[in-house]
Amino acid sequence: MSARQARIWRSWRSLPGWVQVWVGLILVPVNVLPFFFLDTWSGRAGALAALVVVATNLPIMWVAAGMTRAMSLPHLLAWIPLQIGLLLRVAGKVGAAPPSRAEAVLAVLLLVVNGISLVFDVLDSWRWLKGEREVPGAAA
Repeated sequence: MSARQARIWRSWRSLPGWVQVWVGLILVPVNVLPFFFLDTWSGRAGALAALVVVATNLPIMWVAAGMTRAMSLPHLLAWIPLQIGLLLRVAGKVGAAPPSRAEAVLAVLLLVVNGISLVFDVLDSWRWLKGEREVPGAAA
C-alpha cells in the first residue's frame, strides 16, 4: 500500500462509525445494484449516475489524500438528475413500457437512499463552499 493509499484509508477509518456503515453498507451497495439491472431504464440511469460519482470522487479523494467534503459536490450533479428521472420513471412518464416490479423496487430504493444522501451532500457541499476543507484523519 502506498503512503497516499494509507492516508486515504486512515481518513476513511477516522470518519464516525455510523458514516462508515452508511457509506460502506448502504450507500455504495445500493448504488451498485443498478449494474445488475442494465436491461432497465432505471438500471441504466442509476449505473450512469454511479459512474459519474466514481469518476469524479476518486480523483478528489486521491488529490486530497482522504475523505473531503468536496466529494459531496459530484453527488449533487449525479443524484439530483437521477432523482428527477427516477420519479418520472416510477410515474410512468419516461421509458417505453411501465417499469417491472423489480425495476420499480430498484427505483424506489435508489430514490430513498440517494435522497437521504442528498441531505448530507447539500450540507457538506455548503460547508465545503464556506471554507471547511479539512481532511479527516490527516493530522493523525
